Amino acid sequence: MYPNTLKYWLSALLICLFGFAASAGVTVGAARTAEYLPLLKGKRVALFSNHTGMVGDRHTVDIMLDNGIDVVTLFSPEHGFRGTADAGEHVASGIDGPTGLPIASLYDGTGKRMPAPDVMECFDVIVVDIQDVGLRFYTYYCTMIDLMNAAAAYGKEFVVLDRPNPNGMTVDGPILDMKYASGVGRLPIPVVHGMTMGELALMAVGEGWLADAARIPLTVIPCEGYTHQTRYRLPIAPSPNLRSMRAIYLYPSMCYFEATPVSLGRGTDYPFEVYGHPAMKARDFSFTPRSVPGAKNPPQKDKLCHGVDLRDIDEDQAIAQGINLEYLIDAYRDLGLGDKFFTNFFELLIGKGDIRGMIAKGMSAADIKATWAADVARFREQRRPYLLYEE
Repeated sequence: MYPNTLKYWLSALLICLFGFAASAGVTVGAARTAEYLPLLKGKRVALFSNHTGMVGDRHTVDIMLDNGIDVVTLFSPEHGFRGTADAGEHVASGIDGPTGLPIASLYDGTGKRMPAPDVMECFDVIVVDIQDVGLRFYTYYCTMIDLMNAAAAYGKEFVVLDRPNPNGMTVDGPILDMKYASGVGRLPIPVVHGMTMGELALMAVGEGWLADAARIPLTVIPCEGYTHQTRYRLPIAPSPNLRSMRAIYLYPSMCYFEATPVSLGRGTDYPFEVYGHPAMKARDFSFTPRSVPGAKNPPQKDKLCHGVDLRDIDEDQAIAQGINLEYLIDAYRDLGLGDKFFTNFFELLIGKGDIRGMIAKGMSAADIKATWAADVARFREQRRPYLLYEE
């Protein structure tokens, strides 16, 4: 095993060890077999999941197979079914080695949001069991929405085995202007929506957000012992570069660097916990991104970057700030690139067309956050009928 691969899996193991201790008392939907196995008996099942679909040391697909459920295909998201591909890396369809089941990739680079007809015709029900992190630009829920549209088009049932949202205590950010809908934004929701996958599925149907306002036979198996204030620690790293709970809590503030030349630590041991650039000035922290598993070609690869280390921020502080654009504004002002600082990807991530201009005008992070306060208040009321857990 290569050293960097070992570091990744060790960090994932640490999340796992701390997660089991801190999340005692929460039972995920996939563990509630008495609630969903009877719904699946005698039906052909397609499972949308990845490496996070675990109940203890067993994957949900193995639980289903061991209980005689006819799983006929696996759907895989960004990072692949076993969770090892880079962010944005296209993942081919194939065969899952441990089970021998066919994998239909939903992140293969073709741009198609509908699985092939021969795949859709081979099953009766789609089951979702995957750990999301509660951000509008995180692609797992986007893929679920695509599958819900596919289920509507082909008359399939849909079951969500719910899991907690680690950012479920927070609602923050502008509601997506749907002219910026993309692979990193499917629904008119804030950046930090505070909802679980099951709640989002219910809301997508209830608000008519599926294609042609379609309705589908939808069942959500809720978690037990979870509320939106539960500090749920993920037992498994949800993707290769979200390796710590601090990174997950900082993610709402840090992801916008993906639309700039600034490194956010991909290719280091602390992605999403630092930021920097070779030309940033008067900084007492530096790092060098390298090609590593999960970040084969990171921004500023092999270049010495100067910047800011956020690893001393405690988790409570990271949670409390919600979206903090101070980091982005700091790098923007330091580099002095003007509008060349941003790519068009920024609007897809933030979800509105006027935030870039606010930064250019010199508005503070606090003043920018105030511009979406009404969005947040409106969304909190709009989502209330679909919440399965106490706020």
